[in-house]
Amino acid sequence: MALNVGVIGLGAMGAGMARTLSGKGFAVSAYDLAETARAQIAECGITARDSAADVIAVADIIVLSLPLARHVQETIDAAFDANAFDTGRKIFIDTSTSEASVSRQLAARLQQAGHGFLDAPVSGGPQGAANGSLSTMIGGEEEFVSAARPVLDAMAAKIIHVGPSGAGNIAKLVNNMLVACHMLTTTEAMRLSEAAGLPAEDALRVINSATGRSAISEVHFPTWVLDNSLNSGFSAGLMRKDMKLALELAQEAGCTLPLAELAARLWAPEQSGLKDSDDFMQIADLRGKVEHDGE
Repeated sequence: MALNVGVIGLGAMGAGMARTLSGKGFAVSAYDLAETARAQIAECGITARDSAADVIAVADIIVLSLPLARHVQETIDAAFDANAFDTGRKIFIDTSTSEASVSRQLAARLQQAGHGFLDAPVSGGPQGAANGSLSTMIGGEEEFVSAARPVLDAMAAKIIHVGPSGAGNIAKLVNNMLVACHMLTTTEAMRLSEAAGLPAEDALRVINSATGRSAISEVHFPTWVLDNSLNSGFSAGLMRKDMKLALELAQEAGCTLPLAELAARLWAPEQSGLKDSDDFMQIADLRGKVEHDGE
């Protein structure tokens, strides 16, 4: 039986996933609060619905791409109030970078009602969403992962079922915490290299064949820093949000993270000089626009 898929949240990631799923033959319904986003997705031949509950009512698998955990919770609460779950079993794939505790609560509530919930944050940015090459780390029951596999396979090139509910959120926050730190340390290393007379491009050739390498040095710097484009599609505001969630998780777990706490301070607007809307790659401006002097 063909799966009907819903996508709720049509920002750069959600719209890209909706178009990818539609292009791979799924019947896709979509919703976003913004009327312009709904109009744009309708131009792609995707059915735009009038509410999130309307999407959930007609879909078997629902992909969520929302800013915060509370938006996910509010969406599901509203769907229960609108009796959107009366049309059959639903499985949610929450691609948001969210909170493990909220995902666990939603998974338990939905499973009790006969539905599934996967916390499945993604990596790969708008380009990965648009071409179906995302990576996703999943928390949830194997039963629901298997049932959602056709949709997951269409959206992602790498799928890692990490563990039970919440595990995907934890893995994503740990990963993004490292990204935030790697961006700062790689930027400082490249500034030192250039100040001492070795161009960053040449230093990176060594680093990326040695033990200092990371995805930041191997992908981000060659793609977006060396040419000064600094436009990865991921905002400084999102990086700050992820660092905040990681530190909140650490506090809940009783874990002290002094380096991550320092990194979060360096990412703050008053230290980095970046607005929430700025691309997070702008912190790596080697022309010296952004300084980190610890003051």
